[in-house]
Amino acid sequence: MKFLEPKNKNAKPVDWEISEQTREIVKQYAEYAERTESETVDEFLLNILGDKKFIEWISTKRSNKRIVRKMGIEDKVG
Repeated sequence: MKFLEPKNKNAKPVDWEISEQTREIVKQYAEYAERTESETVDEFLLNILGDKKFIEWISTKRSNKRIVRKMGIEDKVG
């Protein structure tokens, strides 16, 4: 049996503007995936961490150790 782990999202509201088309895509995909819209956006944005060039760029930033820690990607930057 696999036990459930806490999500520990530390979620906070953001002040972003997105297009009507994007909102509808998120809404419909969330319904399809049986998740909330917030969970859907969160999961998709975490996929950005698969972009190797982005991770390389982060590693060149001046305060990269703090950024890497906040992003939880210590294992991807070496």
